[in-house]
Amino acid sequence: MTRFALTLEFDGGPFMGLQRQDHGPSVQQAVEDAAFAVTGEQVTLHSAGRTDSGVHALGMRSHLDIEKPIEPFRLMEALNALMRPAPVAVIACEIVPDDWHARFSCVGRRYLYRIRNRRAPLTLTRGREWLVPGPLDAEAMHRAAQALVGRHDFTTFRSAHCQAKDPVKTLDRLDVRRDDECVLIEAAARSFLHHQVRSMVGTLALVGLGRWQVEQVAEALAARERQKLGLNAPPDGLYFVEAIYLAPGESAG
Repeated sequence: MTRFALTLEFDGGPFMGLQRQDHGPSVQQAVEDAAFAVTGEQVTLHSAGRTDSGVHALGMRSHLDIEKPIEPFRLMEALNALMRPAPVAVIACEIVPDDWHARFSCVGRRYLYRIRNRRAPLTLTRGREWLVPGPLDAEAMHRAAQALVGRHDFTTFRSAHCQAKDPVKTLDRLDVRRDDECVLIEAAARSFLHHQVRSMVGTLALVGLGRWQVEQVAEALAARERQKLGLNAPPDGLYFVEAIYLAPGESAG
């Protein structure tokens, strides 16, 4: 049995999410079905994140175990050929130790959220960005975001359906910057609650639009009540960017 680590890029628009679902197509199903066609084996794809319907990935790390002897490059090429025309691509494939796990070995995750700040409708990036027509103050959004950095109870910013036992998370980074008509929000943490990034982005957008004061974000956090959330941003602009792992022999401390 050989464990292969895959790096996946996908457009989440046509899928019900990364994880296999009973009510529609998923990224996991696309990869597993392709792997079965290549190997004749029923495999299970394990991933670093559990992206929702409509959420995209630039570098999702996943793994699967295969008994049939096959080279990583050949596996990658075969999976990509068989997954067409689904918008999923394996952009890297390598053999990893049997005790390496895409989810449980991951020590950090990075997300990017893209807001297109203009009045004109989206054309080329429709479904891949959140269109906000009103002027956004990215600097105010960044100042407000710093209240969320650090170790906090993020109950206000978690989905009512979140299955995490503990709402306390450590947010390592939440930066907001403007790039022409785009406002980019970058978030990094060991792990996130369900809808945490989208909830933070939506609330920061209210600050950028002038509907909330900067200090209201800290007040919403301290309230620890979902009802105090300002806004949950749509999935369109959210991208899983990177999963981070320790090098062999490296300590988490």
